[in-house]
Amino acid sequence: MNAVDDDAALNEAAYQALLADLAARRASARAGGGDKAQALHRGRGKLTVRERIDALLDPGSPFLELADLAGAGLHEGVPPGAGMVTGIGAVSGRLCMLIANDATVKGGTYFGITCKKHVRALTIAWMHRLPCITLVDSGGAFLPDQAAIFPDEGQFGSIFHHQVRMSAEGIAQIAVVMGACTAGGAYIPALADELVIVRGQGYLYLGGPQLTQAATGEDVDAETLGGALMHSATSGVADHLAEDDAHALAITRRLVARLADWPARRWQLTPPAPPRLPEAEIYRHISRDARHPSDNREVLLRLVDGSEFDEFKPLYGDTLMCGFARINGFPVGVLANRGVLFSDSALKATHFIDLCCKRDVPLLFLADVTGFMVGREAEQGGIAKAGAKFITAMASANVPRYTVITGGSYGAGYLAMCGRAFRPHAMFMWPGGRAAIMGPEQAATTLALVREQILQRSGQTWTDAEREAFKQPIRDEYERFANAYNFASNLWVDGVIDPLETRAALTLLLEAASRTPREETRFGVFRM
Repeated sequence: MNAVDDDAALNEAAYQALLADLAARRASARAGGGDKAQALHRGRGKLTVRERIDALLDPGSPFLELADLAGAGLHEGVPPGAGMVTGIGAVSGRLCMLIANDATVKGGTYFGITCKKHVRALTIAWMHRLPCITLVDSGGAFLPDQAAIFPDEGQFGSIFHHQVRMSAEGIAQIAVVMGACTAGGAYIPALADELVIVRGQGYLYLGGPQLTQAATGEDVDAETLGGALMHSATSGVADHLAEDDAHALAITRRLVARLADWPARRWQLTPPAPPRLPEAEIYRHISRDARHPSDNREVLLRLVDGSEFDEFKPLYGDTLMCGFARINGFPVGVLANRGVLFSDSALKATHFIDLCCKRDVPLLFLADVTGFMVGREAEQGGIAKAGAKFITAMASANVPRYTVITGGSYGAGYLAMCGRAFRPHAMFMWPGGRAAIMGPEQAATTLALVREQILQRSGQTWTDAEREAFKQPIRDEYERFANAYNFASNLWVDGVIDPLETRAALTLLLEAASRTPREETRFGVFRM
């Protein structure tokens, strides 16, 4: 082996360790409340949350799970996933968004991060016009976390807002009450277009028996107050009465089957083709050292159909690759970093995004960037103006936009490559991905220089050892913040995925996006 092969082998070994870590974290999420809680759940005649999803999906349908690591480490005793499973899969031949409470995790109660996960699932469904199926089995809000649940946009009330507005646009809302459904949470199924409830295990009430007795003095049992038969025969809240979980899911499949026809695709597809270059070699080209950039051209060629990338302006602004490609037959306009962003690369991106919007081509951002160039020459050359053009084009674009952080993504570079603030249709990180306002070393050096200036003004100095002691905690903090799993836990991305899962994830999303109507793009003012 030569030095290049040795380096590639070390890259691959390092990435295999990252993948093993990802698998362990996913296993923790899939375990839910643990074996004991799941056994207790099954003992009540219920399917577990993942068994329900498996039974609902078409046989063989892929399931793109979203935010599976949300909430990891945020609440004691709450595993990754925040007590809920969300994702996209086919039901009766139709791609749908599935949102399902996991009653084995704290009774399926809603923490702030659970609300955020539910709202994000609805937002993705809204952008892709996907019918929503909510499998309800929840004790309602986790009251000690009310500041993160109750008062603000993006919390529990936004679930109701999204349901109502989506229903008004003809995006179907179907709820299946398979367990507890109490207090404000009762409005989640009540606001659905159609509601299925399971006899003997589904209960829906604004105030349960204990609260009713405390508030009114009335002594009433759960079945009379909010049981399935009562809501099906007396209140009219429920539309379909099921005998058990399996029956409820069969009814739900029937409801989806009779929805209005799925719109035709808006794009012309080519026959799907795997990359010509071996996909598994992608790990060999992802740098194991954050200080050294990955060979992103080699990475890209192992992601797109036939390894064919029709590059736009290849000799101009070459720190950003722009060009047209296919993902399983779907057209995409790709922007992939190859270094720091200069004025010429920003201007190229602006031109390319304009082309994609006029041709109705979805945008795929593969982010691995330290940011925009700084310094006197860059500033005098108008880097702020060129960067503003890039951001204006990206933010204005009304074609579907997807972001994958493949390496480091920092500062304004993170934002320009369609960061979360610009509402990409979906956003993922690879296990080695990182994002922060700046890199750990840059942050430590910047803050050390500020500290040094303060010391100089007071006539003090510090030794190299003292400087290093000051910088190391800053590096450590930035490393912790930038980590992909910190972003996943806080739901700043929609998931951490294996690079080899990228094509499948994008295919499912592009299939959904292809059924949405085209939107005209009107750009903001381009500063000249």
